[in-house]
Amino acid sequence: MKKLLILGAGTAGTMMLNKLYKEIDRDEWEITIVDQYKTHYYQPGFLFIPFGIYRKQDVVKPKYDFFPPGVQVVFSPIDRIAGEENKVYLEDGKVLNYDFLIIATGAVTRPSETEGLKDKLWYKDIFDFYTIEGAVALHKRFKDWEGGDLVMCIPELPYKCPVAPIEFVCLAEAYFAERGMRDKVNIKYVTLMSGAFTKPVASKVLGDLLEEKNIEVVADFYLSHVDNENKKIVSYDEREIPFDILTIVPVNMGSEMIARSGLGDDMNYVKTDKHTLQSEAFENIFVIGDAANIPTSKAGSVAHFAAEILTENILAAMEGRELTASFDGHANCYIETGYGKGALIDFNYETEPLPGTFPLPGIGPFGLLKNTKMNHYGKLLFRWIYWHILLRGKEMPIEAHMTMAGKQSLT
Repeated sequence: MKKLLILGAGTAGTMMLNKLYKEIDRDEWEITIVDQYKTHYYQPGFLFIPFGIYRKQDVVKPKYDFFPPGVQVVFSPIDRIAGEENKVYLEDGKVLNYDFLIIATGAVTRPSETEGLKDKLWYKDIFDFYTIEGAVALHKRFKDWEGGDLVMCIPELPYKCPVAPIEFVCLAEAYFAERGMRDKVNIKYVTLMSGAFTKPVASKVLGDLLEEKNIEVVADFYLSHVDNENKKIVSYDEREIPFDILTIVPVNMGSEMIARSGLGDDMNYVKTDKHTLQSEAFENIFVIGDAANIPTSKAGSVAHFAAEILTENILAAMEGRELTASFDGHANCYIETGYGKGALIDFNYETEPLPGTFPLPGIGPFGLLKNTKMNHYGKLLFRWIYWHILLRGKEMPIEAHMTMAGKQSLT
């Protein structure tokens, strides 16, 4: 029997498992999925935990809940991929063979990559919200905080869910306003980018939004180290920003297993053809989700749209056909802006976020680069969609390829 092996049972790996389970001949193909953890986290929900909107139990479920019957499941850390041998070596010494391999090992936070970050103030006055532990610890800290300088810092690119830091400061502004202490909290959004976001049009709109909320944007700040003694962040050009509470996006990197396998770039992301999603090193290895080094957002929507393309291409590869499906880098992100409103961006490799309506031209119901209540409802609805539709590999009424329908061209 031929073997399909999937490494990683997060968002991307679980979607691919369920999609291919429905498509391939299971009398001919055996499917195995490998992950070292048994708990599945709804990572977009971490953002809401510091503000008491979600609780820990709202964002966790057993991974077994999303595995179809008859699939081989292995819970173990992975040592390395030996592409020349078509084998995966696990840390417990077990060896798994494959005919085709899908890498979906994601990205992880590496706070130790930044000098002074994971020091004596870690989870006391310095927090991330990219882990469940950090989000829960920050919620506890906010409960009795009496105000001061709240700094949100982005030190490195790329990172998971690029709009999350903007959402964080917007939700923080609303949270402290609702508690009657907004005048006691000075919020700064500190980024190595030249503006609020990577794309110019969206950066201008989102930057204006932050200005309206009296949130200061400090751009072109390249973080050198965190000074725990004096509670400051320091840039390479020696600018200093004091903080009472620092929230930060720790450096994101791919799995160290990728480095040991010789498949990654200097951030341990797998070198991947951005259109076919095939490994640049081996024709029978494909990559999806945050593990890939493709030049688009590391976000669940990207994994969802890419899964449609990868399903077509891996089926073609299994049958010896040419890979004709092409991923366009489509990303779609709801942005919480506080007070029951949200924004929405939709873009790909070639087209930056533009104003307009989504998904139906002139109808919506969602507004692109607009701050509306409907966009907020879309964000909240997504959690149900994630658990019940996306992870289970079911079809969504949104095309994998980005469309210009409903978008207002600025040229």
